[in-house]
Amino acid sequence: MTALGLHHVQLACPSGSEEALRGFYTGVLGLAEIEKPERLRARGGCWFQVGPQELHLGVQEMFTPAKKAHPCVLVDDLDAVAAAVRAAGGEVRPSDDIPGVRRFHTDDPVGNRVEIQQA
Repeated sequence: MTALGLHHVQLACPSGSEEALRGFYTGVLGLAEIEKPERLRARGGCWFQVGPQELHLGVQEMFTPAKKAHPCVLVDDLDAVAAAVRAAGGEVRPSDDIPGVRRFHTDDPVGNRVEIQQA
């Protein structure tokens, strides 16, 4: 057996937060929303395309945001994404912990940590 890669990462979200999440992930980060399979739509949440991978946000009862675990989105213009996050009222927390890697952390509208890294 050989692992071939990651298909998706899932984060939790509270019920009713889908529109705010769409605004952040599509409007701010520029990800394309992908349609959930019909059998899963009633559960709520939303899915996004991130390069060849997917980011799934699934409704979780008694939701608690992920503060340490996080997806990392690779972008071609870190400064433009940081400006878009700030313009949307988000916090940009730069990190120089990895030499030679330009990145920052922010939070999605429900408090999940998200890393943005220059490709």
